[in-house]
Amino acid sequence: MTVRPAPGPLVRISVVICVYTEDRWGDILAAVDSVRAQSLPAHETLLVVDHNAGLLRRLTAHYGDGGAGADRETAADTGQGVRVLANAGPRGLSAGRNTGIAASHGEVIAFLDDDAVAERDWLHHFAAAYTDPRVMAVGGRTVPVWASRRRPVWFPEEFDWVVGCTYRGLPPGRVRVRNVLGGNASFRREAFDAAGGFASGIGRDGDKRPLGCEETELCIRLARARPDALLLIDDRAVIHHKVPAARERFAYFRSRAYAEGLSKALVTRSVGAQAGLSTERRYTTRVLPAGIARGLRDALLGRAGGAGRAGAIVAGVAAAAGGYAVGTARARRGGPRLSIATLPERPPPPGGHPDEGRAAGQGRGAGQEARRGRGAGQDGGAGRDREAGPGRGARREGAA
Repeated sequence: MTVRPAPGPLVRISVVICVYTEDRWGDILAAVDSVRAQSLPAHETLLVVDHNAGLLRRLTAHYGDGGAGADRETAADTGQGVRVLANAGPRGLSAGRNTGIAASHGEVIAFLDDDAVAERDWLHHFAAAYTDPRVMAVGGRTVPVWASRRRPVWFPEEFDWVVGCTYRGLPPGRVRVRNVLGGNASFRREAFDAAGGFASGIGRDGDKRPLGCEETELCIRLARARPDALLLIDDRAVIHHKVPAARERFAYFRSRAYAEGLSKALVTRSVGAQAGLSTERRYTTRVLPAGIARGLRDALLGRAGGAGRAGAIVAGVAAAAGGYAVGTARARRGGPRLSIATLPERPPPPGGHPDEGRAAGQGRGAGQEARRGRGAGQDGGAGRDREAGPGRGARREGAA
């Protein structure tokens, strides 16, 4: 048995899982079970239900008093406690996450997709990174679990962000990045005090067009509010993310790439093209050409799917570029803007002093006012369905 050193003074990690449909009932339970099985117990698990009264009732009945039986104190100490909450904001993933942040009590808030399971040491690796007080966010590696049990031969690894997973071209190990991937990420609470919550007007909203980039926008805003902040990925913090059969098809691939372009146009409108497209330049000039070359080489060698992968990369780039052009044109005509959330006051922890939650809320508001005073971006803002794009995936800072 491997004995791991303690990660230093333990941080309390609250895990937030946003849910929206009863179609994922089994997946939701599996996600919660994977959190309960962590080698470093979570402080608490919060299930935030996105405007689905039936699912809210069902989860509340299932987990009852935290799913822990009578001993609630023991449940909190062992990470077994589960709280079920209704999304207190508008429909969508961003508001659901903000609801979870406001209701949580941990020093760190981790986010897990509702159709993913975390490996046993997921939280352990997050906690180890936070021993450095400069670290404000830590992301991990997301591995696809294909419904067909194997990757479609035409599907390029460079585009795994289309299905919310870590894609080929990201740096290995624990490295500094521009932004983390939302379905497998954590933030120190101070990050939200400094920068505010996730922006609405971007990101997933149930079954609508699969927009993204909410993590990119938040991380860029955080870096501007806290220039000393370190944002990291650690590829040892692994989750396994389901890919349903519908998302293995080329039609979804193309639609998701187009939506990423639309999302990127919204982000660059808020934070500027230099920040909003900094990692995408390396992705499109180095990672994707190398992927096309590999696909063509495999085709010449008679390997299955080589030509298809090369063609899919070209089609994906074209779709994303088309979405970006359409999104930019809409922005010039006064299209939708991002709205930066002001998080409500955090309630005091069970048995805690009532002023503790009030102070946390005041600090968060002060951070937002300071950001607005700096004029960091439009609409008071600076300037990952849970799917990721190249702007949402992590990338080494300064890479060209």
